[in-house]
Amino acid sequence: MQITFFDEPLETVGTPVEVGETFPAFEVTNSKGESVKSSDLVKGLTLVSVVPDINTSVCSLQTKHFNQEVDNFDGVSFYTISTNTVEDQKNWCAAEGVEKMELLSDADFNFGKSANLLIPDKNIDQRSVWILDENGKVLYRELLVEQTHEPNYDKALDFLKNL
Repeated sequence: MQITFFDEPLETVGTPVEVGETFPAFEVTNSKGESVKSSDLVKGLTLVSVVPDINTSVCSLQTKHFNQEVDNFDGVSFYTISTNTVEDQKNWCAAEGVEKMELLSDADFNFGKSANLLIPDKNIDQRSVWILDENGKVLYRELLVEQTHEPNYDKALDFLKNL
């Protein structure tokens, strides 16, 4: 998929799944350094916020914004996935006071490759927001073309509220 990063044209490794399709299986690393499969994470309604690099301003804003909303949604899992290491994510969470949003590391690019979100020229995943049902079916997706733009938080959260 063609995307941009500061208006520089780039490509992802493929085309991500559409709404109505099943999100591909993947593995990421949790804050304890353990490998976690998508089947362990997606057990009910799930919002997955994908950010290229947690240590940048837009990624930080996106993660903090969704972190503030977690308590408004009983029974919904919220995750942020970035290609940062677990250590980078822990340091960021400590510095920013983020405790509710679970950050997951895709430092080995398994998630990015499986979901066709990896941008190999930058070794980051495409900024996106996904809402999945308990079976991993994609109910909502927002794929940002320009990676320096924020997602439409209200649209994703309103969609989730109306389920």
